[in-house]
This record gives sequence, C-alpha cells and structure tokens, in this order.
Amino acid sequence: MSTASDYISEALIEKLRDLLKRMERALGEENVVTLWTLNSLGVQLNENKEFEEAKEVWERCLAGRMKVLGEDHKDTLGSLNILGAVYEGLKNYEKALEYYERALEGCERLLGKNHPETLGTVVNIAIIYKVQKDYEKAEELYQRALEGYEAQLGKYKKATKDCA
Repeated sequence: MSTASDYISEALIEKLRDLLKRMERALGEENVVTLWTLNSLGVQLNENKEFEEAKEVWERCLAGRMKVLGEDHKDTLGSLNILGAVYEGLKNYEKALEYYERALEGCERLLGKNHPETLGTVVNIAIIYKVQKDYEKAEELYQRALEGYEAQLGKYKKATKDCA
C-alpha cells in the first residue's frame, strides 16, 4: 500500500528528471549545476530504495565531477562516498568498500585524518566490515572514529556517542 510520502517522493523524482533534462539541454551534461541536479536525483532515488537507478545516476555524476572538478574536490569525494552507500544498499559489500576506501583516501588528503567527514567515511567502512563479520577490523575503525570525533567534537556530540 502506497502512502502520501511515496507519492510525494515519486513526484519529486519526476520533477528532478524533468529538471535534469532541461539543465542538460541548457547548460550541458558537464556543467556544475547540472551535476548538482544529477546528484539531487540520485539522493531521491536512493531514499526511495531505487538503488539500481541511483547507482547509474551517481556513476554519471561521479564521472562528470571527476572530469570537471577533479579527483580531490569535496563534491567528487562525496560522490564516491554516496556510491559506496548505494552499493551497500545493493548488498555488494566489496564494491561498497572499494568506493568508501577511495573516498577515505581523498578525504584524508583534502581534509585531514580527523576531519568529521573523513571520520564519517571511516564509520561507513567499519559498518561494511561489521556486516561481513570482520569484527576486529570494524572495532579498530570504530575506535579510530571515536578518538577522532572526541578530539574534534568533544565527548558529548551525537557522532561521538554513535561510535562509543
């Protein structure tokens, strides 16, 4: 049975698809604004659990961002992280790990080892190891994230508590 929010989500996805077509015609497929629209469509598809289509959208977005913004741009790293989440949703944990690790390498270079976004990627990798029942690696990564969050945010922030 569909709910009102299901209809709203579907309507939003259709509006984003239409907007994307118009942006591609007006600005081109590799324009930064077009890529943001593509990203927004991917977010909605992922939230709707339409992982296969979300994967295709974000792979296009990543390719565009790599070409236009470069490998070490924050938005490109975000696309890597999001693709990790999509593959996680598809239960393709090896591929998820591949994207998360690429995102982590870039985040460490660009933002530093203890930046909250870097640590969020560390947590994403820990979750994959936990799902794969590699508890030793998962615990090691959770501990790294906990220590980093405590240093950056303090003991009482939500992100810190989530790792404890």
